[in-house]
Amino acid sequence: MFEFLSNHMRDAQGRLDSTRGLLCGLGAGVAEAVVVVCPMETVKVKFIHDQTSPNPKYKGFFHGVREIVREQGLKGTYQGLTATVLKQGSNQAIRFFVMTSLRNWYRGDNPNKPMNPLITGVFGAIAGAASVFGNTPLDVIKTRMQGLEAHKYRNTWDCGMQILRNEGLKAFYKGTVPRLGRVCADVAIVFIIYDEVVKLLNKVWPTD
Repeated sequence: MFEFLSNHMRDAQGRLDSTRGLLCGLGAGVAEAVVVVCPMETVKVKFIHDQTSPNPKYKGFFHGVREIVREQGLKGTYQGLTATVLKQGSNQAIRFFVMTSLRNWYRGDNPNKPMNPLITGVFGAIAGAASVFGNTPLDVIKTRMQGLEAHKYRNTWDCGMQILRNEGLKAFYKGTVPRLGRVCADVAIVFIIYDEVVKLLNKVWPTD
């Protein structure tokens, strides 16, 4: 999705500026949230909460999904959609904004200057760290909205206000340190693989 959007937003020299990179990242994040992330994350969070409860009711993955759909319909796999769209949209917007900015800085006046995978990895880790600090509060809200106690919240805004009232501002940054280590490594690896796959595809299937 990012490639599709960025191909329509590059200038005559093939450059993608930081602002357009942010918008393309936002579009990619929203598409990712609706098509993939929301249903997968909802099921994952429900499973985690169920397995840590005194009397787990899901016997396995397929049984759990079947029970969720039977009890709540397909809507049950799309809990917290607004929070997920906000989280994934801002997540990818921040990552691609930082990554595009660093790439443009590194390449200078030559948009076709090759990048060493190691440098791509370092830039990816920085982009990952920026996204953690930028949207951990939205991640906390999203997780609460998808859990087994999501019924306590009327909507995404109400969830955020209840967390703030009952637990304070620090609650929005729970799990930041472990998430930071995982996300930095994750994003670094993803961007390295992403760049290498794009290079390979450009050789196998050249495009204008």
